[in-house]
Amino acid sequence: MSEKQKVVLAYSGGLDTSIIIPWLKENYDYEVIAVAGDVGQGEELEPLKEKAIKTGASKIYIEDLQEEFVNDFIFPTLKAGAIYERKYLLGTSIARPVIAKRLVEIAEKEGAVAICHGATGKGNDQVRFELTIMALNPNLKIIAPWRIWDIKSRDDEIEYAQARNIDIPVSKEHNYSMDRNLWHLSHEGSDLEDPWNEPEESMLMICTPPSKAPDEPEYVEIDFVKGIPVKVNETAYDGVSLIKLLNQIGAKHGVGIADMVENRLVGMKSRGVYETPGGTVLYAAHQELESITLDRDTLQYKQLIAVKFAELVYDGKWFTPLRQSLSSFVDETQKTVTGKVRLKLYKGNVTPAGVQSPYSLYSEEFATFGEDEVYNQKDAEGFINLFGLPLKMRALMEQEKEAKS
Repeated sequence: MSEKQKVVLAYSGGLDTSIIIPWLKENYDYEVIAVAGDVGQGEELEPLKEKAIKTGASKIYIEDLQEEFVNDFIFPTLKAGAIYERKYLLGTSIARPVIAKRLVEIAEKEGAVAICHGATGKGNDQVRFELTIMALNPNLKIIAPWRIWDIKSRDDEIEYAQARNIDIPVSKEHNYSMDRNLWHLSHEGSDLEDPWNEPEESMLMICTPPSKAPDEPEYVEIDFVKGIPVKVNETAYDGVSLIKLLNQIGAKHGVGIADMVENRLVGMKSRGVYETPGGTVLYAAHQELESITLDRDTLQYKQLIAVKFAELVYDGKWFTPLRQSLSSFVDETQKTVTGKVRLKLYKGNVTPAGVQSPYSLYSEEFATFGEDEVYNQKDAEGFINLFGLPLKMRALMEQEKEAKS
């Protein structure tokens, strides 16, 4: 009797993936290997071992991906300054490829023929998972139950689970669809589906509502080396610990709450509220440091790159030649992005309060409004004459045309 073929399942222990295990066994007769990726979601993952086995998995991997998530995905995106549609710091988007990458690695280790995920056919995550799998191992089959099974609703899922005596996490305390990791927490659905509705303060699970934040501002200093944050208030931290600390500091002051209607890759608009306190602080600090360390042409072109970089990350195109090439450009720009930034946090706001760098291109001697001996203001006349020559020629031509008519 031949051994069953294996499928690797992206497993969270929630309602969807709890019923996917028996569904895979019933419909494909596969041996199911569950994989839970820890990207800092703040949940205790150890109980998933027993739950996955009881539900029908042959084994489960619980993988700590936090360090890889920060160093290989978050920091490159931060250095790029990538923000999707002016607000979204890509918290869910950058987590999917690191999880999918590990799914592929375990599938190869186990000799699996397929990978399964619980993303719906309406969202972006299906694309992010599958593009990563295709890029890293195109021979693996991909199974997306939500696109093929007869289950159409949450109630259908619950009935399916109850019929098979599957213990499922069903709670009505928080009605939002949420995704949490080290970088952020997202909220979608429920009353947020109407963009006229203001988000309830009770929805926030990380950030203090700005109206209830401390009445005194707090200053924080962040040191960067080549675009990567390495210290907070003069103390060195690894990437994971640094983000956790800034999450605490930023959240205390209500920093990092973004309410937006975004354009999903699949064509529809969706409304979400994101809590990204540490990320918001880091983006503000990094931007401030770049303002004194990058020349005008590089800074402005990098801003164009940031828009495309964000789009690639959002669309699940992390493992593509273009994203990798853009990261090479970004890394070149970051060679001088070293220094210290001081920020003031107060009731949801992040305000620059000082910046310094050994590579600073800012010169007080040149920029002063006082008397100086390094800049001859008369030189500006010739520069303006040449710079404005095209405008002058056009105006003269228009005058000549009007005179003839």
